[in-house]
Amino acid sequence: MIVTHDEQDLTLRIRQLRWEAEGVVSVQLEDFNGAALPIWAPGAHIDLHMPGDITRQFSLCGSPRDQHSWRIGVLREPISRGGSAAVHETLRPGDLVRVVGPRNHFTLAASPNYLFIAGGIGITPLIPMIEHAEAAGAGWRLVYGGRELASMAFVRDLQAAYGGRIEVLPQDQHGLLDLETLLGTPQHETLVYCCGPEPLLNAVEQRCAHWPPGALRVERFAPKHHAAAAAAPGSETAFDVVLQRSGVSIRVPPGAAILDALEEQGIDAPNSCREGICGTCETAVLEGIPDHRDSLLSEAERAANETMMICVGRALTARLVLDL
Repeated sequence: MIVTHDEQDLTLRIRQLRWEAEGVVSVQLEDFNGAALPIWAPGAHIDLHMPGDITRQFSLCGSPRDQHSWRIGVLREPISRGGSAAVHETLRPGDLVRVVGPRNHFTLAASPNYLFIAGGIGITPLIPMIEHAEAAGAGWRLVYGGRELASMAFVRDLQAAYGGRIEVLPQDQHGLLDLETLLGTPQHETLVYCCGPEPLLNAVEQRCAHWPPGALRVERFAPKHHAAAAAAPGSETAFDVVLQRSGVSIRVPPGAAILDALEEQGIDAPNSCREGICGTCETAVLEGIPDHRDSLLSEAERAANETMMICVGRALTARLVLDL
């Protein structure tokens, strides 16, 4: 039994790989028949399936106006789980790869002004956002930090397009980003978009705590450390999950995520990261209260209880009904 979501499942050809910075390569993808690719919006990402049964998520960092190619940027992680190593060492121009998506949980909301904060490879989802903000006539500012200039990808592209409007602040020259100056005073009608390593995201979240609700939007490359630990008392008891469309009821034991229990019964549901950060397994909740343990949904989305990430989530009620 297979549960599917309405997503694009594509076979694309690698058109080009290009060094963008020390340890960072961009990958340009196209349809091998030259067909137009699905429309996407700033903040979207794709699942890239690679040899060795490896699937990783990468932000689209090209232009949404380019309907015939997609671009992603990939950092060669020093301690790789296999994903970044596969891109850097295995993929070559002309190779065909499976791509699922695009999917977007980091959407760019309309605003008169934006403050974009990037750390390292976190620049990737912000590039198309800046293009959109510029085209819309919105006010925007980019503050881009990294270990050293040589490791900061797409700097030349950004400087060529926007000149001195971007602030490139490598740590070895300027130290850590001055977040207190950037965020100490809430800015009127301004949305903050931030992507980068977890210490940067945590620091930005702390300094934006006194900004208007919803002013800060972040995207994570790794689970938020406290997400799984924030379970409510009693949430480790067994519960029943009902798959409404499939007509199946499954008992989820203590300590197991819903996805684990489904797979134990031979039920395949779309998933990828298994960490609650990519959104592949997002499922509509029809009845009951989920125990959200992902690092993706906003506080408002969690409170609404309309969807959940079943790869890490459980239930706070004895029965949970899902649209599966």
